[in-house]
This record gives sequence, C-alpha cells and structure tokens, in this order.
Amino acid sequence: MRSLRPRTLRARLTLGLVVLLAVSCAAVGLAAVVELSGFLTSRLDEQLTEAGNRFAISLEHQGQVQDDHDGDERGDTRRQATGTFGARLVDGTVTHAAVVRPSGILTVDLTARDRKRLAAVPADGRGHSVELSALHEYRMLVSRGLDGDVLITGMPLEPVEAAVHRLELVAGIVFGAALTAAGVAGALWVRWSLRPLSRVAATATRVSELSLASGEVALPPRAPEADPRSEVGRVAGAFNRMLGHVEDALTKRHASEERLRSFAADASHELRTPVASVRGHAELALLHPGPLPPEITRALERIAAESTRMGAMVDDLLLLARLDAGRPLEAAPVDLTRLVLDALTDARATGSGHRWELDLPEEPVTVTGDEHRLHQVLANLLSNARLHTPAGTKVTVSLEAAATTALLKVHDDGPGIPKDIQSGVFERFTRADRSTKAQTGGAGLGLSIVAAVVEAHGGSVAVESGPGSTTFTVRLRTAAPT
Repeated sequence: MRSLRPRTLRARLTLGLVVLLAVSCAAVGLAAVVELSGFLTSRLDEQLTEAGNRFAISLEHQGQVQDDHDGDERGDTRRQATGTFGARLVDGTVTHAAVVRPSGILTVDLTARDRKRLAAVPADGRGHSVELSALHEYRMLVSRGLDGDVLITGMPLEPVEAAVHRLELVAGIVFGAALTAAGVAGALWVRWSLRPLSRVAATATRVSELSLASGEVALPPRAPEADPRSEVGRVAGAFNRMLGHVEDALTKRHASEERLRSFAADASHELRTPVASVRGHAELALLHPGPLPPEITRALERIAAESTRMGAMVDDLLLLARLDAGRPLEAAPVDLTRLVLDALTDARATGSGHRWELDLPEEPVTVTGDEHRLHQVLANLLSNARLHTPAGTKVTVSLEAAATTALLKVHDDGPGIPKDIQSGVFERFTRADRSTKAQTGGAGLGLSIVAAVVEAHGGSVAVESGPGSTTFTVRLRTAAPT
C-alpha cells in the first residue's frame, strides 16, 4: 500500500484537492438525493390524502365488488391513478386486496408476510412505506371504515425511486466530469505554483552531486527566487544564502589548501639541499683517518642516519605536493607482474623473518602508468606489512586481471589495524602506534603516497582488516591491447 501513496508534494496537493472536492460533491449529491426523495415522498403522501379512501371503501362491502371470470374486480376506481392499491382488514386480517390497472381492478395475491406487514401499518394519518412481494414498495395510508374495519390505500414509490435514481446518475456523471476537470486543472495549477520549489530542488540535486571533499568547487547558478512573501520564495532565498556561505567557505578552504601545498612543495624543495649537506658532512667526518672518540663516532652515525631518514621524508612530501598539484605522471605500458616479482624479491631481502608468498596469473598483467611510481606503491605496501607485523607473519601478494581491471592484493595474517584508525589509514601522518616510530623510522606517509599514486593512475585502493587478517586491494585499469 505504501507504494500507492503519492511521494511528491505536487502529487499530494493535487490528491488532497481532488479528495476535498470529491467529499464536497458527495455531500452535495447526498443532500440533493435525500431532499428530493423526501420532497417526492411528501408529495406522494399529499396525493394519498387527496385521493382519500374511495377505492378502499369500495372493497368494504362484498356486494359492491364482484369477481368476473378473468379475476378482475369491479370496484370504484373514479379519480384513482393507475397502480393505486386498496386493502380491507377486519380484526387485523386482510379480507380484500386489489390494485388499479389500466384495464381495470386486479386482485393481489398476498403472502403471509405481506399480510403481517399490512396489519402492522399504524392508523396515524401519515404515510408509511411498505414493501409487498407482488408489488414491491408502496406508500400506504391507513384509515378507519364505517364498520370498524381498517382501510388501506397505497400508491407506488417506483416513480419516486426512478426520479431519485436519475438524479443520482446525473449527479454522478456531472460530479465525475467536474472532478476530472478539477483534477487536471488542479495539477496544472499546483505544478505552476511549485515551479520555484522544483528549481530549488533541481539546484540542490546538482549541488549534492558535486565532490566537495577537496579542490576547487564551482557551485551551480543560484535557484531563481520567487516572491519573498511566499513560503516557496523564503525557501529559495534561504537556500541561495546558504549556497553563498558554502561557496565562500569552499573558496577559503581551497585557498588555504593551495597555500599549504605551495608551502609543503617549497619547504620540501628547500630542505633537500641542507639535509643532503648535513648527511654529506657527517659521512665525511666518519671517513676522518685519525682516531675519533666512540661517542663522537656514535653521534656522527646518528646524524647520518637521521639525515637519510629526513631526506626520504622530504622526498615523500615533495612527491605528495606534486601529486596534489595535479602534475601528470608518465603513461606507458607497465608489466605489473614483473614489478610484483621485483618488489617481493626486495622485501624478502629486507624482511627475512617473514614468510613471503606469491599468487600470479599465468599470463602477464599490463597496465598503463608510471613504472617508478607503481613500484613505489608495491614497495610501500610490502614495507608496511613487514614493519607492522611480527616475525613469522605470512604475507601473500596476489595479482589477477579481469576484463579492464587489474587487482593487486597484499594480505597478511598479522594482528590487524585498529578499528579506530582504519577510516583514516590513507591519510598523511597516520600511524597505528606512535611508540613504534623510532623502531620503524616512518612518518606515516607510506600509505598516503600509495593512495595518491593510485588515484593519479585513475585507480582505487581499499583495506579490510581484522585480527589475523589484513588485505590491501589496489585496482588499476589494464592497458588496452595493441
């Protein structure tokens, strides 16, 4: 039943208008039918009163009514309309019953039920409706005879019912046509009245389809404003003001993001030289031919190691800044199968305590992209699995190709990623455990680089993690066959 209910405001208003009009028409029609029925019945009662009981009196004495061979009776039918009914009751028992026909008077055969109904009609000088099995419904008037018997005179209600039914038919046709016309006109009127609201809804739909997460956003033109004194006009005005506020906020956010990206790119670029210089001086000092105190040697080694780590971090930040700026990557056919083999070989060399497994298709998988950056994606995923799982963990790298998509999965049976950071695992500087920073040497940029490089290739990356199972899935478009 819910599916039959109107969903739009326009349909509800139109349906409400039609329902109200239908109720009004039904009330008017019912009142007219009841009034006409009462009026015609009262007129019939007046005719009964005017006609008197002449026909019924003629049935009072048997000597005045003679039966012939064909069943007709000879009674007093003067000034009696065709269909007039007369009956005589003695001590509550019907002795005679006849009806006036065009050809004369016809005796009426009454059933026991009909006789009870006639006997139950009160002699109060008012008309009463009685339904007889042979004559259908009649309007009866009861009077007392000279001999103390009861005389009943009746007239058929069929003309009244016919007039009422005709009124019902005419009213139904007229009201039906009026409802149809009112429904069509009402729908057009409601549609015209709600046009400004429909434009607001269309504008809101276009805004909802925009990606507002990041970058510069161009909002659609404002919704046309209607009369501000109307409800629809106030909604349109408030919606347009809201869009203005949203556009201002998005513009300021985009400007802030651009300044931050510019700062990150500039800072990363400027830091590369001093960091390389510090590392070079530390390595040069370690090559001094003379003896150095052990604490000086240890300090120089730490300076060189931290300079190397800082240099890698600067390179990662510079890469992210370039990807944020939308700089295009190289687009060439890349044998993804060979990249997986090379990356897993490097991972085995650096993570001998882990168990590394491969699941590759028989045919090579080729994608279009930047080979160096895709290798970095694989290296970061494998490094992430090695650094955040204990020794003995099994890491499985699988590759499969569909019609136009290559799926690269890195699965491990380690402890999993905490649920509270899974939603932001691809954001920058996100770490599962900050206390391991000194051990892993990472800054939380590896997975953010994976996401940025994959998105720059038109692909996607997702993670599913729980205790004992973590899977990173990378989707890339396969290269078109040549």
